[in-house]
Amino acid sequence: MSKRNTPQRRHAILATLAEQGEVSVEALARELATSEVTIRKDLTALENNGLLLRRYGGAVPMPHEFIADNAQPVSAHKLGIARAAVGCIREHARIILDSGSTTAAMVPELGRTPGLVVMTNSLNVANALRELEREPVLLMTGGTWDPHSESFQGQVAEQVLRSYDFDQLFIGADGIDLERGTTTFNELLDLSRVMAEVAREVVVLAESDKIGRRMPNLELPWGSIHTLITDERLSNEARDRIQARGVRLICAPAAHS
Repeated sequence: MSKRNTPQRRHAILATLAEQGEVSVEALARELATSEVTIRKDLTALENNGLLLRRYGGAVPMPHEFIADNAQPVSAHKLGIARAAVGCIREHARIILDSGSTTAAMVPELGRTPGLVVMTNSLNVANALRELEREPVLLMTGGTWDPHSESFQGQVAEQVLRSYDFDQLFIGADGIDLERGTTTFNELLDLSRVMAEVAREVVVLAESDKIGRRMPNLELPWGSIHTLITDERLSNEARDRIQARGVRLICAPAAHS
């Protein structure tokens, strides 16, 4: 098994755990022909996703009473969008990843692109980036923690962003108004707009069911958006209206992990 094939290796760890009821770092490293450091990162990532519990020198299955009933896997459409987004990133690029589930879905694929510099305002994204075998240079915005968006916001974060320049911003959307742009119920809009200002290309990631969804607060107007990546379910009418805005449109096929 390829040392760099992280998803397959982690599936193998879970399969071994299900079969044996307990696994050790040493045995897994030997079985999967990789380092103990890599296995420890794998176990940490799997524990963070609620799939096992770490124990000294290894791991055991997650007790059933601790497994969240509402845990939802990443949809095939969202995964396809995330993979298409990663395909737009050049080697040694400087990028911003905003908080959100679709941008977070990009992270497992980023280890394949060398020399990245990644700025984020999300602790979840930052922790996931640190688990990659080929870790990018990680920058955090800092600022004031907002529990609603689970991200850092505020003037400190804005000042940090303005001290850099970036090739691309990857940002999600609660809704996309075909007339106005990306929309949200969240009133914390300033940081998103600063992110867009300091990036040469703004890439919005949104499943097609969010397109046409109007919310009261305009986040990014169409004039600030360069690329929209969505899925193949998008209607022909919506495609025509988006492309008429001069926006590059990518309709990604569904993907399966």
